Amino acid sequence: MKKIIKTEKAPKAIGPYSQGVVASGFLFVSGQIPINPSTGEQIRGTITEQTRQVLENLGGVLKAGGYDYKDVVKASVFLKSMDSFKEMGEVYKEYFKTDPPAREAIEVAGLPLGFDVEISVIAYRE
Repeated sequence: MKKIIKTEKAPKAIGPYSQGVVASGFLFVSGQIPINPSTGEQIRGTITEQTRQVLENLGGVLKAGGYDYKDVVKASVFLKSMDSFKEMGEVYKEYFKTDPPAREAIEVAGLPLGFDVEISVIAYRE
């Protein structure tokens, strides 16, 4: 059985997908982009500012599903440019302080609404 997660603490879906889905102890969180869910503002600043908003959005979906950053077992990072990898990583490690999840970072040709970063995660709880 699956449970759909919906929260005002992350941007509304801009397509036919759920913010998150819980199934068999896993929470699959859709890719988050740097939109402030409270104001709808698109964060167009530095990669540091964009990454921080993305991770805050991920936290909103995690919390709505009853999970936390410490429950994340896998993260997928999509970057417009690998030149941003170091700066993204500096912010990322603020949210995953100990025992970070498995992760890949991929440079892509484009992201929704022209953003520089998108991150999706999978969390697990027994």
